[in-house]
Amino acid sequence: MFNNDKQTIEELNILGKFRQGSVYGLFNQVKTRGGEQLLDQMFRNPLQDADAINERSSVFRFFQEQQLAFPFDTSQLTIMREYVDTEASKNQALVFTVTLIKKILSSITRDERFKKMMQGLQATIVTVNKCFQFVEPLSKIESPYKDRFLAIKEMLETPELEKLRLIDIYQALPVKTLAGYEFLLKGRMKDKLVAVLQFISELDVNITVGNTAAAKGFHYAKALSASANKLEAKNLAHPCVDKAVGNDLKMDGASNVLFLTGANMAGKSTLMKAIGINFYLAHMGFPVSAASMEFSVREGLYSSINVADNIGLGYSHFYAEVVRVKQAAVAAASGKRLLLMFDELFKGTNVKDAYDGTLAVTEGFADYSNCLFIVSTHIIEVGAALQGKSNIQFVYMPTIMEGLRPRYPYKLERGITEDRQGMVIINNEGILGLLNA
Repeated sequence: MFNNDKQTIEELNILGKFRQGSVYGLFNQVKTRGGEQLLDQMFRNPLQDADAINERSSVFRFFQEQQLAFPFDTSQLTIMREYVDTEASKNQALVFTVTLIKKILSSITRDERFKKMMQGLQATIVTVNKCFQFVEPLSKIESPYKDRFLAIKEMLETPELEKLRLIDIYQALPVKTLAGYEFLLKGRMKDKLVAVLQFISELDVNITVGNTAAAKGFHYAKALSASANKLEAKNLAHPCVDKAVGNDLKMDGASNVLFLTGANMAGKSTLMKAIGINFYLAHMGFPVSAASMEFSVREGLYSSINVADNIGLGYSHFYAEVVRVKQAAVAAASGKRLLLMFDELFKGTNVKDAYDGTLAVTEGFADYSNCLFIVSTHIIEVGAALQGKSNIQFVYMPTIMEGLRPRYPYKLERGITEDRQGMVIINNEGILGLLNA
């Protein structure tokens, strides 16, 4: 089971229907309640099997290529679901009697139960018909979803449901016929109707994800076995940032540590979030914001990007960082294959301790060759001390000075930055002039 670390999920803004800029919100364009529940389930349960991931990706890609539109009326689906969920007696004679009473009462009082029953049956007929019309041509196409299409098509061709599909919903139906379908559909055929609704929820998600990928220009990652210990991407960018700058990335067992330097505001945190989010989406089989991506399946993802103090537990910011590093160390030491990301380690302490801590932690994690590790810092002196480690890649986010104004291209370069523009920015804001005045 993929480790869903709570802090990582929050830092990367993965979940949250109403959270601004959440990854879930990016894909939550589904039209049905069932589709929303299925989407939520996928987001909370990333996959760990490479074959299962690639199979799901191929399904999404197929729906994207077919440019399919969701053919169902959501109000009709709601009425059908309410109709199917309503219980009916297992005694056919009693069902007939109840139906007759409802019809009589509807004609002499304002009793709405007969009308509601009719609407439920009509919605069911309409939905089942649309489902068959949608599935029938697609079941003839070779696709990763063909077996699913065929199974639903064959179910809709059973004599009872085929007869139901042929009913003219605009003609008045005898009470005996209505009662017969009430008994049949809420009894022996109920499981089949529930299966149809479940299939429609799947269609909703598949169409939505495919359409999102097309609209955003996303592509699908290829999952590899865990033993390959690889993460490679071209033009990888943050999926929730408009016109985000993409970067290339390549990590493996012989080069499993990415040591990232750069000035504040150069884009280090955004890059790490982009890597983490796309890595998470890839494990779901969802499209990623990259031109191409290959990755070895992991057992979990840990990040430490926005660690806050915890007043309730009496934790200072620094101690909260230490606790977070310990949690990751325990997970790595247990033998799990993980992606671990640390942004500006030990910000809550003095520069000397931050230097020593960052150096020691990076060296320690670098020895876990079955894990991939990304650490960022603006204490560039740590990089010089790590030069002897052959499995550490040194990259940086550059700052380009245009006169006294910094510009950030957000494009990774090889090496360790020499940028030190902190005082330039302070002077640009006129802080020292205000204080001296």
